[in-house]
Amino acid sequence: MQNMTSAIAVIGGGFSGSLLAVHLLHSTHPSTRIYLIERNERFGRGLAYSTGNPAHLLNVPAGKMSAFQDQPDHFLDWLASHGDAQGPSRRPAGASDFVPRGTFGSYIQDLLGQHMWQHEGPQRLYLVPDEAADIRSEDNGLTITLACGRPIRTDIAVLAIGNFPPEAPPLADRTFIETSPRYHGDPWRLGTLDTIDPLDPVLLIGTGLTMVDTAISLWDRGHAGRIHAISRRGLRPHRHVLPLPAITPFKAEDFPPSALGLLRLIRQTVERTDQDWRAVIDALRPFTQQIWQSLDTRERRKFLRHLRPWWDIHRHRLAPRVADRIENALREEKLCLHAGRLRTMTETETAVQIEFTPRGGQGLRRLEVGHVVNCSGPACDFNRIRQPLIRGLLEQGVARADTARLGLEVTADLRLIGRDGLAAERLYAVGPVTKGRFWEITAVPDIRRQCEFLASRLAALTPA
Repeated sequence: MQNMTSAIAVIGGGFSGSLLAVHLLHSTHPSTRIYLIERNERFGRGLAYSTGNPAHLLNVPAGKMSAFQDQPDHFLDWLASHGDAQGPSRRPAGASDFVPRGTFGSYIQDLLGQHMWQHEGPQRLYLVPDEAADIRSEDNGLTITLACGRPIRTDIAVLAIGNFPPEAPPLADRTFIETSPRYHGDPWRLGTLDTIDPLDPVLLIGTGLTMVDTAISLWDRGHAGRIHAISRRGLRPHRHVLPLPAITPFKAEDFPPSALGLLRLIRQTVERTDQDWRAVIDALRPFTQQIWQSLDTRERRKFLRHLRPWWDIHRHRLAPRVADRIENALREEKLCLHAGRLRTMTETETAVQIEFTPRGGQGLRRLEVGHVVNCSGPACDFNRIRQPLIRGLLEQGVARADTARLGLEVTADLRLIGRDGLAAERLYAVGPVTKGRFWEITAVPDIRRQCEFLASRLAALTPA
């Protein structure tokens, strides 16, 4: 790049984008302008941390949630200074506590506000409450067009766009999905659950973390009807058990470049170390991205097809209080899990008729529910995402979906890769959109390292 960077636009003001903006304020020259563009007007939270339900807990202990790698107690100190307390004794939150996700959202918002003033933010950081609808390369820069039509001129743009609503289930007849008010395709949308009668039985598509959040939201609204949840395997997340020993059973050269070999290694390590399997899974964290990048396209597809559901329920675990609620609901049959494949969803005058094929069985099973909520997890195949900004980037050829269909293809230094296989000069990405290259890039520690790295890289392009 011939000219030094004087303006950086971060598209997405959730956790990834806001944290990147904070690090850019730290790292870049005081003359560098930073635009933080967020369509939802709630900077710093994003979907994950916007919940106002205190029963929606982080699934990582508070001691690992600092926004700064070199200040591991930063979040704990913030909790103490803001009077956050946990449990019946109302003691201060500790490193092993699981605090409400909304509390963490407040932490990021507060962090953003503090750094705006500490680093001449009002003159440097511009909060833009609108949606980025288009990006075009111009002479020596980029022009971002907002949904309102306003253009923003910048030198660098970073996609921090987070997650998209779930894809609709692959039914032959999509009439119900496309037309019925009894189908709710976005579990995170404000007001999604408002029309569900507390006595109605409900079907949740998916049995992972989003299902858990949605079930808790329903119960906390007084829902008394039975909740059914279905996925191909019917697996649900395991619980955290603390404290766990910190073990180091792996070396970088231990990992075979195959999905089956990885599974065998993990099983053998659990047996050899005679430790709780959770400690072994946690010991993989420093190597997870290395492992993923060592797999070729064929092996990645094998992992996603056969092992991903098992990885997800072991790796992304529930806070103990949340796990207790789910286990109690299963015992009381307030929640019923089903393993199978959805076949049809048909609306009648008073209900929705569901047909599914049980896993490992023959024939059809039927359910009758009042509403269906899609909790199958974020859409990742960018070739099918219809958001205007993404469609524009793909149609221009300046971005392309990764081969695993997990996000957009990026280089090791986070530049977008275009249709021609070349890395963009001015377009970058952080967070879940880079999952195809890095796999584990949804947890706070992973995104924190990514934001620190990119802020340092972009700082080298700013005026001295």
